[in-house]
Amino acid sequence: MVRVFVTGASGFIGSAVVRELIDAGHQVVGLTRSENGAAVLKDAGAEVHRGALDDLDSLQGAAAAADGVIHLAFSNDFSELASAAKADLCAVEKMGAALEGSDKPFVITNHMHGEASENAVIALAERGVRTSIVSLSPTVHGDGDKGFVPRLIKIARTKGVAAYVGDGSNRWPAVHRLDAAHLYRLALEKAPAGSRFHARADEGVPFRDIAEVIGQHLNLPVISISREEADAHFGFLGAIAAVDIPSMFRGSSEQTREVLGWRPMHPGLIADLEQGHYFNV
Repeated sequence: MVRVFVTGASGFIGSAVVRELIDAGHQVVGLTRSENGAAVLKDAGAEVHRGALDDLDSLQGAAAAADGVIHLAFSNDFSELASAAKADLCAVEKMGAALEGSDKPFVITNHMHGEASENAVIALAERGVRTSIVSLSPTVHGDGDKGFVPRLIKIARTKGVAAYVGDGSNRWPAVHRLDAAHLYRLALEKAPAGSRFHARADEGVPFRDIAEVIGQHLNLPVISISREEADAHFGFLGAIAAVDIPSMFRGSSEQTREVLGWRPMHPGLIADLEQGHYFNV
């Protein structure tokens, strides 16, 4: 058993990571700033560390007292990504400084505009920290998802159609939150220093398949729209809805499976959507 400090511990993915760690016999200290987050952590059997990402001395102290760190917290306000990336870098540097020379694991998450944090973590691998980076799929799905797929469902309800762009063959990688949580634990326990892992259970789900399941469950027509129509239809998701993500962001889960023995066990994205829980109002 090791003592693991987890940031973002009460979130959609973080709460699954906390449960995964505790079920494997680890002791968890979770960062939270809210009463609700503290209640979630206590119910899971974790210790609560009150604070936020800008409480840098507090983060450093919690990291120093732990046998390993999993860093999940990040502000997903798309209008403030630059400041979020800067805050993330400061947090990574502070926690990393507490772990230097210890050979303790430090697992972080790849984020948009988070290149500086990733570079800092790679550098820490040369200063006695067993660092690793988990690159999550754009779609992390499961009960409680508040990401892209629920937004697509809301758009379909509002517009009265489930749409895809062009022929809909562009693909979205995906992973179930519980399989992602398992990957974080494996990275903590045995990832080599300076390694990077892709959490892709579905290497690429055609966007048309997603639209068709949404249309089926909402009893709506499924239609093709042009790229020029996509922004008006999908809003800020317009560009993403048209992108073949595996072509733009290369990498697969092959190394993840080989090095860590990661074997996704939970439903893929389409099977998860077919269960119907995404469509409960």
